[in-house]
Formats: sequence, structure tokens, C-alpha cells
Amino acid sequence: MQQLRRLSGRRAARLEAGAFVIDGPVLIRAAMEAGVGLREVFASSDADPTLLAELAAAGVVVLEVRDEVLARAVDTVTPQGLAAIADRVEASVADAVAAAAVGPLALVLVDVGDPGNAGTLVRSADAAGAAAVIFCGASVDPSSPKCVRASAGALFHLPVAGGGDPMSVVHQLRGAGVRTAATVVRGGAPYDAVDLAGPLALVLGSEAHGLPDALVEVVDQRLSIPMAGRSESLNVAMAGSILAFEALRQRRGAR
Repeated sequence: MQQLRRLSGRRAARLEAGAFVIDGPVLIRAAMEAGVGLREVFASSDADPTLLAELAAAGVVVLEVRDEVLARAVDTVTPQGLAAIADRVEASVADAVAAAAVGPLALVLVDVGDPGNAGTLVRSADAAGAAAVIFCGASVDPSSPKCVRASAGALFHLPVAGGGDPMSVVHQLRGAGVRTAATVVRGGAPYDAVDLAGPLALVLGSEAHGLPDALVEVVDQRLSIPMAGRSESLNVAMAGSILAFEALRQRRGAR
């Protein structure tokens, strides 16, 4: 349980152990079906017996723990009776760039610190048919518990890389033949008036500060989402999702 608590709370512990925490029966089942290596599963008294039997049949070590002990060990407001320690599934930046070069779409997250927004973007990327997501700069750890939950299982079968240097990643993508498009609040081309056919990488900035000027200067295209009301901007998860699905809409229309 001590390891479960450390992995839930510390990025350094996750990197050192090469492991992360998956919380809840739905995500654990999704991880098992995706072939994610499950090292141990901790189950409280109300855990789903059918899933426990499936885990045991698959050779996964299942340990019974008291409800209150599990609740203290995981990073969630409402524990779901099951938590697993799993092998990290993070891809390398090089592998993510290679996947992006095949296309049609990749997301590059720069200094995206909110795990809910980051996980939502991974989920949207997967739903929109993206090939990879690359976390850069001061972005949250993609294997943090809140990010894993927000990704709703997309993290298990989409190449997701962490720890990239933003400028280096953009140059690598361009060198691999991937067009890069940065989101800016104003001054960019309307997103629905631009060809978003792949291979394309959407570069998204932090919730508070957007993208560094130096990075915006080196991308191939700047995109903005026109606003009809008084709001000046959308949060990064919503903006990225809109753009990802516009790219999907264009690809579907070209068939």
C-alpha cells in the first residue's frame, strides 16, 4: 500500500518505478483488454467479484485491503474499490514523432498543467483518430492519476509521450514532414478555413499563458477559433477538441 500511495502522489516515484496507478474497475478492465502489464491489484470488500476472477485467471496478483486503507492510498475523492499498479505505457518522443509522420493527426501539449484538461485532450485525440500525443515542457505527467482517469482509457492504446522539449519536438515533427499548427487567441486563420488534412500536429499551449512567442514563430500555421460572444478564449481541452474534430470532419468529407 505504501508503494500505491507513493505512485499516486509523486511523479518521480512513477518514473523511478516505471509504473503508475489505475483506479477503478472500468479503467482496470480497459487496461487488461489493452494488454497493459498489471503488477498488482488492490481490492476492497465491495470490488466486483467477476472482474477479480478475470484478473486472477489472467495471473494478476490480487490483494484484499480494507476500504479505508485503499481510500487513503489513492488520489481520488470517491474510491471505486479497486486500484492497480501497472507498467508505464508512455511512448518515447521519437516513437510519437514517427507515428505522427504517418498521420493523420498529432497533438503537442506545451506546459498544459491541468491533469483534467490534459487527459481530456488524450481522450479527444483518440476519438478523433489521432496517431499520437506529445506532452512537452512543464506539462503534467500523462501517467498522473487524474490524467489517467480523464483520458478514460485512451492512454492505454494511443502513443503518448512525455518530457519533450517544445522547440525540439516542433523541429522534429517538421523534419519528419508533419505540418505544425499553433493555436492562438487572436490573429490566426479561422480554424475551419484551413486545410487540416494530415500529417498535421496541433500545438496547444497552457491554460494560463498560451504558447511561447518563439514557438509560435516557427510553426507552419497559426489557428484561431472565432468567438461570437463575450468570452475571449476557450480552455485548452475544449479548443483542442474542437480543432481535432474539425480535422476529422475534413478527412471524412474528403472520402
